[in-house]
Amino acid sequence: MASRLLTVNTPFKALTLKSGITQVPKCWRSTAASCATQLNVPETKVTTLENGMRVATEDNGSQTATVGLWIDAGSRWETPCNNGVAHFVEHMLFKGTPTRSQTALELEIENIGAHLNAYTSREQTVFYAKALKSDVPKAVEILSDIIQNSNLGENEIERERGVILREMQEVETNLQEVVFDYLHATAYQGTPLGQTILGPTENINSLKRSDLKEYVDVFYRPSRLVLAGAGGVNHEELVDLAKTLFKTPKDLNLDVEIPTYTKCRFTGSEIKSRDDSLPLAHIAIAIESCGWSDADNIPLMVANTIIGSWDRSQGGGNNNANRLARFADSLDLCHSFQSFNTCYKDTGLWGAYFVCDKLKIMEFTFHLQEEWMRLCASVTEAEVERAKNVLKTNMLLQLDTSTQVCEDIGRQLLCYNRRIPPHELEARINNVSAKNIHDIAMKYIFDRCPAVAAVGPTEQLVDYNRLRAGMRWVVL
Repeated sequence: MASRLLTVNTPFKALTLKSGITQVPKCWRSTAASCATQLNVPETKVTTLENGMRVATEDNGSQTATVGLWIDAGSRWETPCNNGVAHFVEHMLFKGTPTRSQTALELEIENIGAHLNAYTSREQTVFYAKALKSDVPKAVEILSDIIQNSNLGENEIERERGVILREMQEVETNLQEVVFDYLHATAYQGTPLGQTILGPTENINSLKRSDLKEYVDVFYRPSRLVLAGAGGVNHEELVDLAKTLFKTPKDLNLDVEIPTYTKCRFTGSEIKSRDDSLPLAHIAIAIESCGWSDADNIPLMVANTIIGSWDRSQGGGNNNANRLARFADSLDLCHSFQSFNTCYKDTGLWGAYFVCDKLKIMEFTFHLQEEWMRLCASVTEAEVERAKNVLKTNMLLQLDTSTQVCEDIGRQLLCYNRRIPPHELEARINNVSAKNIHDIAMKYIFDRCPAVAAVGPTEQLVDYNRLRAGMRWVVL
């Protein structure tokens, strides 16, 4: 495998970091299938139907398969008045259709041994099913029914309000979730990305059936859907099913204006929720990064991996390859930390989340910013090589199951408008050097205003102006 990868890696040298990740040289487009064959990777087949819906599959010959619908809809397209409607709709679509009651739907899924699930994010809503290869047509038919024909019954809506409110209470006990919601609220204040996915309590109590129906009519139309399949799936069969099952509703008002996302303004700022009764402080610090399709995303991912993550339960001490982890362990700076790179269509958040004792906040923050400044000038080629290997391994480990592959296909078609094959991502990662990391860190990190969110005993968190000054060190 390694020798074959080297032969494919050579043409990627011509693709500089200045080009977008969605851009593909014409000479590659006709050889995608042959590259996949050479690398022993199943080809990703994509078909666009007349109604604009896309069908994408990757058949590995397995006896099981995952099929799902990836919808270009999420809390980013909501207004302050209907924030939370996307998540509310996700809940309601499992409550029955004219041909299936909720009980009948659950029994039908259980009788074929399938698993049906869904989730909502800030930019996407997803419904997927994992089943035997022979039951794929039935799974797709069920997905199409709940997406297009949900009853949205008044009684079910009233019951579901309580379910969602209880879910909100559970989320509020997860301090990591709370911190990241606060981080978005302060980083993208006054914009849709600053809204939570679940929405405020007053919206959950006031949303009506007409609000849910209007949202479905606008955002669940075929042109915003991707039907993805991975595992034991036949592409032509899935295309035929999509043509039969997913048709543009006759009563759909095609003249209605579909909201489009606008650039969400990033604001360097902070939000603190001090609570000295909590045993530990939970803090996130981030700068604005780039969107999914920006070529800068790859070196930012490598830089993110250099910072890495650590938990005191891992041990390791001074044997950690990660520099910040060595400091955290030997100096007892924190209980855990993790770097993150959260991407959206046109922006992103790059930073670190950490949990520490209230008396260690200042010291850990100092070492974290020290590492960020080191990325700007003195990170070594050895560190970059290690990070690249870790990143490639983690990316491949995330494609171990048909569900993970299916999710990768659906997400990438919405984010990049194409599936990026693993060998292309590997080649792009291989092309990153220490100089690229220095350049990208100077562009996005050095002398940039961070966004800060903190919950717990946060008294020792340094003043924002001092934290901002720490983003500009003397770099040699």
